[in-house]
Amino acid sequence: MTKPLQPEFDPAQVAAWNLELGARSATERVRWAHEEFRGHVVLSTSFGVQAAVMLHLVTRVDPQIPVVLVDTGYLFAETYRFAGELTEKLGLNLQVYAPLLTAARQEALYGKLWEQGVEGLEKYGRLNKVEPMNRALQDLGASVWFAGLRREHAATREDLPVIKRQNRVLKIHPIVDWSDRQVGEYLRKHDLPYHPLWEQGYISIGDTHSTIRFADGMKVEDTRFSGLKRECGLHEQAGGPEYMI
Repeated sequence: MTKPLQPEFDPAQVAAWNLELGARSATERVRWAHEEFRGHVVLSTSFGVQAAVMLHLVTRVDPQIPVVLVDTGYLFAETYRFAGELTEKLGLNLQVYAPLLTAARQEALYGKLWEQGVEGLEKYGRLNKVEPMNRALQDLGASVWFAGLRREHAATREDLPVIKRQNRVLKIHPIVDWSDRQVGEYLRKHDLPYHPLWEQGYISIGDTHSTIRFADGMKVEDTRFSGLKRECGLHEQAGGPEYMI
């Protein structure tokens, strides 16, 4: 049975939590959220380049936390294999959610949305990312969501706080202030792998049609969505009845 959602989070309370957690370690932030919102927390993952960090960090505190993968149907073959490897290695409670429309049906109805500019990309994100994640949060009774976003990822994330109220959900970013060096050190310390495409020059990995290798002169943002967008919709404030996140 679906658990009820938490009431909307008060902005003043969120600000106070940010002050409290700003100086704490990533593990302390995870512990705090686990104790404060026990039973209403999920962790999302795309099984990207450095996904093993968050998966290991969070499941050391809560081994049974639901780990949500939104499977668009367009992931790299290496991503599916990497997901299987980490699920087994870390004993993940993996919950896979897919869009309501299959990839083939979407292309028949709408064409290749990722080739239709920003408007097409936004519709693609709503169908393939936002709706499945909303469904996951509702099915799992979650109103608090761990995400592995970091300020170094992109200009759009430079001011990202540890805790953020995003529509009706509380987002918690335990490693938001980590550097690439800290991430690498954590992976080495705990014998955790990078995504296999890392060795082939991919530094940000999403769907096959919207991800390219990093090259000289590029910014990280240029490797996704032809540089037109950085966010897929999951981590954006949005309005409308279809949005819970």
